Amino acid sequence: MLRQLREQVLEANLEVVRRGLVLYTFGNVSGISREDGLVVIKPSGVPYERMRADDLVVTDLDGKTVWGELRPSSDLATHLHLYRSFPQIGGIVHTHSEHATAWAQAGRPIPALGTTHADYFYGPVPVTRELTAEEIGGDYVHATGVAIVETFGNRDPMEVPAALVAGHAPFCWGKTPDDAVHNAVVLEAVARMAMYTLSLEPNAKGVSQALLDRHYFRKHGSTATYGQSNK
Repeated sequence: MLRQLREQVLEANLEVVRRGLVLYTFGNVSGISREDGLVVIKPSGVPYERMRADDLVVTDLDGKTVWGELRPSSDLATHLHLYRSFPQIGGIVHTHSEHATAWAQAGRPIPALGTTHADYFYGPVPVTRELTAEEIGGDYVHATGVAIVETFGNRDPMEVPAALVAGHAPFCWGKTPDDAVHNAVVLEAVARMAMYTLSLEPNAKGVSQALLDRHYFRKHGSTATYGQSNK
Protein backbone atom coordinates (compact mmCIF):
# COMPACT_ATOMS: atom_id res chain seq x y z
CA MET A 1 0.00 0.00 0.00
CA LEU A 2 1.31 3.45 -1.02
CA ARG A 3 4.66 1.91 -1.91
CA GLN A 4 6.07 5.04 -3.53
CA LEU A 5 5.12 7.25 -0.58
CA ARG A 6 6.62 4.71 1.85
CA GLU A 7 9.89 4.84 -0.08
CA GLN A 8 9.84 8.65 0.04
CA VAL A 9 9.15 8.70 3.77
CA LEU A 10 11.88 6.13 4.43
CA GLU A 11 14.41 8.22 2.50
CA ALA A 12 13.33 11.36 4.37
CA ASN A 13 13.77 9.60 7.72
CA LEU A 14 17.24 8.45 6.72
CA GLU A 15 18.11 11.96 5.57
CA VAL A 16 17.52 13.42 9.03
CA VAL A 17 20.09 10.94 10.33
CA ARG A 18 22.59 11.83 7.61
CA ARG A 19 22.14 15.50 8.43
CA GLY A 20 22.77 14.95 12.13
CA LEU A 21 19.33 16.07 13.29
CA VAL A 22 18.50 13.04 15.44
CA LEU A 23 20.08 10.79 18.07
CA TYR A 24 19.30 7.07 18.33
CA THR A 25 15.58 6.66 17.57
CA PHE A 26 14.62 10.30 18.29
CA GLY A 27 12.54 12.07 15.68
CA ASN A 28 10.20 11.01 12.90
CA VAL A 29 9.08 11.91 9.41
CA SER A 30 5.68 11.34 7.83
CA GLY A 31 4.03 11.96 4.49
CA ILE A 32 0.43 12.12 3.38
CA SER A 33 -1.50 11.01 0.33
CA ARG A 34 -4.26 13.61 0.20
CA GLU A 35 -6.02 11.63 -2.54
CA ASP A 36 -6.26 8.56 -0.33
CA GLY A 37 -6.55 10.33 3.02
CA LEU A 38 -3.72 8.17 4.36
CA VAL A 39 -0.51 8.97 6.25
CA VAL A 40 2.78 7.06 6.18
CA ILE A 41 4.92 7.46 9.29
CA LYS A 42 8.01 6.01 10.94
CA PRO A 43 7.36 3.14 13.37
CA SER A 44 7.95 3.81 17.05
CA GLY A 45 11.39 3.07 18.45
CA VAL A 46 12.82 1.25 15.43
CA PRO A 47 16.52 2.07 14.87
CA TYR A 48 17.09 3.96 11.65
CA GLU A 49 19.87 1.63 10.51
CA ARG A 50 17.46 -1.32 10.55
CA MET A 51 14.42 0.44 9.14
CA ARG A 52 12.98 -0.59 5.78
CA ALA A 53 10.06 0.71 3.72
CA ASP A 54 8.00 -2.30 4.80
CA ASP A 55 8.45 -1.24 8.45
CA LEU A 56 6.64 2.06 7.93
CA VAL A 57 3.07 2.33 9.12
CA VAL A 58 0.07 3.59 7.14
CA THR A 59 -2.81 5.13 9.06
CA ASP A 60 -5.95 7.04 8.24
CA LEU A 61 -6.50 10.59 9.47
CA ASP A 62 -8.19 9.26 12.59
CA GLY A 63 -5.06 7.34 13.55
CA LYS A 64 -6.33 3.85 12.68
CA THR A 65 -3.60 1.63 11.25
CA VAL A 66 -4.62 0.35 7.84
CA TRP A 67 -1.29 -1.21 6.82
CA GLY A 68 1.77 -2.41 8.72
CA GLU A 69 2.50 -4.65 11.67
CA LEU A 70 4.43 -2.20 13.87
CA ARG A 71 3.16 0.57 16.11
CA PRO A 72 3.34 4.04 14.53
CA SER A 73 5.43 6.83 15.98
CA SER A 74 4.30 8.06 19.39
CA ASP A 75 4.02 11.53 17.80
CA LEU A 76 1.37 10.37 15.30
CA ALA A 77 -1.46 12.42 16.82
CA THR A 78 0.55 15.63 16.42
CA HIS A 79 1.22 14.84 12.75
CA LEU A 80 -2.44 14.03 12.12
CA HIS A 81 -3.69 17.25 13.68
CA LEU A 82 -1.27 19.26 11.55
CA TYR A 83 -2.37 17.46 8.38
CA ARG A 84 -6.04 18.06 9.18
CA SER A 85 -5.43 21.73 10.02
CA PHE A 86 -2.89 22.63 7.31
CA PRO A 87 -4.16 21.22 3.99
CA GLN A 88 -1.22 22.78 2.12
CA ILE A 89 1.38 20.46 3.64
CA GLY A 90 2.47 17.07 2.39
CA GLY A 91 5.18 16.07 4.84
CA ILE A 92 6.11 16.63 8.49
CA VAL A 93 9.36 16.10 10.39
CA HIS A 94 9.95 16.19 14.13
CA THR A 95 13.50 16.31 15.47
CA HIS A 96 15.33 17.19 18.65
CA SER A 97 18.08 18.98 16.74
CA GLU A 98 20.39 20.68 19.19
CA HIS A 99 20.12 24.39 18.50
CA ALA A 100 16.46 24.56 17.48
CA THR A 101 15.60 22.54 20.59
CA ALA A 102 17.57 24.98 22.75
CA TRP A 103 15.33 27.80 21.52
CA ALA A 104 12.26 25.68 22.24
CA GLN A 105 13.51 24.93 25.75
CA ALA A 106 14.14 28.62 26.32
CA GLY A 107 10.59 29.36 25.16
CA ARG A 108 11.89 31.88 22.63
CA PRO A 109 11.04 32.30 18.95
CA ILE A 110 13.97 32.34 16.54
CA PRO A 111 14.21 35.93 15.24
CA ALA A 112 14.82 36.74 11.59
CA LEU A 113 18.33 38.10 11.99
CA GLY A 114 19.69 37.63 8.49
CA THR A 115 19.06 36.75 4.89
CA THR A 116 19.65 33.01 5.34
CA HIS A 117 16.64 32.97 7.66
CA ALA A 118 14.68 35.19 5.28
CA ASP A 119 15.23 32.83 2.37
CA TYR A 120 13.11 30.18 4.09
CA PHE A 121 11.09 31.72 6.91
CA TYR A 122 9.01 34.84 6.40
CA GLY A 123 9.55 36.21 9.89
CA PRO A 124 10.43 34.69 13.27
CA VAL A 125 9.98 30.97 13.80
CA PRO A 126 7.29 30.97 16.51
CA VAL A 127 7.26 29.13 19.80
CA THR A 128 4.03 27.70 21.18
CA ARG A 129 2.51 28.41 24.54
CA GLU A 130 3.28 25.97 27.31
CA LEU A 131 0.85 23.11 27.57
CA THR A 132 -1.36 23.02 30.63
CA ALA A 133 -1.13 20.31 33.28
CA GLU A 134 -4.47 19.00 32.05
CA GLU A 135 -3.22 18.77 28.48
CA ILE A 136 -0.02 17.02 29.55
CA GLY A 137 -1.95 14.54 31.65
CA GLY A 138 -4.55 13.98 28.96
CA ASP A 139 -4.13 13.58 25.20
CA TYR A 140 -0.68 15.14 25.31
CA VAL A 141 0.41 14.36 21.76
CA HIS A 142 -2.77 15.72 20.21
CA ALA A 143 -2.54 18.80 22.46
CA THR A 144 0.93 19.45 21.05
CA GLY A 145 -0.57 19.70 17.58
CA VAL A 146 -3.35 21.94 18.87
CA ALA A 147 -0.80 24.31 20.40
CA ILE A 148 1.11 24.53 17.11
CA VAL A 149 -2.04 25.28 15.12
CA GLU A 150 -3.14 27.89 17.67
CA THR A 151 0.23 29.61 17.32
CA PHE A 152 -0.34 30.15 13.59
CA GLY A 153 -3.94 31.28 13.81
CA ASN A 154 -5.02 32.38 10.34
CA ARG A 155 -1.46 32.74 9.06
CA ASP A 156 -0.34 30.68 6.07
CA PRO A 157 1.77 27.86 7.60
CA MET A 158 3.86 27.66 4.43
CA GLU A 159 5.29 31.14 5.07
CA VAL A 160 7.06 29.84 8.17
CA PRO A 161 7.10 26.05 7.77
CA ALA A 162 8.19 25.31 11.32
CA ALA A 163 7.26 25.79 14.95
CA LEU A 164 9.05 25.31 18.25
CA VAL A 165 7.02 23.49 20.88
CA ALA A 166 7.78 25.17 24.20
CA GLY A 167 9.94 23.00 26.41
CA HIS A 168 10.04 20.31 23.74
CA ALA A 169 11.50 20.59 20.24
CA PRO A 170 10.76 21.65 16.65
CA PHE A 171 8.25 20.40 14.13
CA CYS A 172 8.74 21.33 10.47
CA TRP A 173 6.68 20.69 7.37
CA GLY A 174 6.74 21.11 3.62
CA LYS A 175 5.07 20.20 0.35
CA THR A 176 6.61 16.71 0.51
CA PRO A 177 8.48 14.67 3.13
CA ASP A 178 11.77 15.64 1.47
CA ASP A 179 10.80 19.31 1.51
CA ALA A 180 9.95 19.06 5.20
CA VAL A 181 13.39 17.63 5.96
CA HIS A 182 15.02 20.36 3.88
CA ASN A 183 13.24 22.95 6.03
CA ALA A 184 14.31 21.15 9.21
CA VAL A 185 17.96 21.23 8.11
CA VAL A 186 17.75 24.95 7.40
CA LEU A 187 15.90 25.56 10.68
CA GLU A 188 18.76 24.01 12.63
CA ALA A 189 21.27 26.13 10.72
CA VAL A 190 19.45 29.42 11.36
CA ALA A 191 18.87 28.47 15.00
CA ARG A 192 22.62 28.00 15.41
CA MET A 193 23.42 31.26 13.57
CA ALA A 194 20.91 33.15 15.70
CA MET A 195 22.55 31.92 18.90
CA TYR A 196 25.99 32.97 17.63
CA THR A 197 24.68 36.34 16.47
CA LEU A 198 23.03 37.17 19.77
CA SER A 199 26.11 36.07 21.70
CA LEU A 200 28.13 38.60 19.70
CA GLU A 201 25.48 41.33 19.72
CA PRO A 202 22.63 40.78 22.20
CA ASN A 203 20.80 43.80 20.77
CA ALA A 204 20.92 42.71 17.14
CA LYS A 205 17.86 44.13 15.43
CA GLY A 206 17.57 41.62 12.61
CA VAL A 207 16.70 42.15 8.98
CA SER A 208 14.55 45.04 7.84
CA GLN A 209 11.13 44.32 6.36
CA ALA A 210 12.49 45.35 2.96
CA LEU A 211 15.34 42.83 3.15
CA LEU A 212 13.05 40.11 4.52
CA ASP A 213 10.67 40.68 1.59
CA ARG A 214 13.47 40.77 -0.95
CA HIS A 215 14.97 37.44 0.10
CA TYR A 216 11.79 35.55 0.88
CA PHE A 217 9.92 36.46 -2.27
CA ARG A 218 12.86 35.79 -4.59
CA LYS A 219 12.38 32.11 -3.66
CA HIS A 220 8.65 31.92 -2.97
CA GLY A 221 5.44 32.95 -4.70
CA SER A 222 4.47 33.81 -8.25
CA THR A 223 7.28 36.35 -8.69
CA ALA A 224 10.11 34.07 -7.51
CA THR A 225 13.32 34.46 -9.52
CA TYR A 226 15.64 32.00 -7.76
CA GLY A 227 16.67 28.82 -9.59
CA GLN A 228 15.74 27.64 -13.04
CA SER A 229 12.42 27.72 -14.83
CA ASN A 230 10.51 24.45 -15.12
CA LYS A 231 9.39 25.35 -18.61
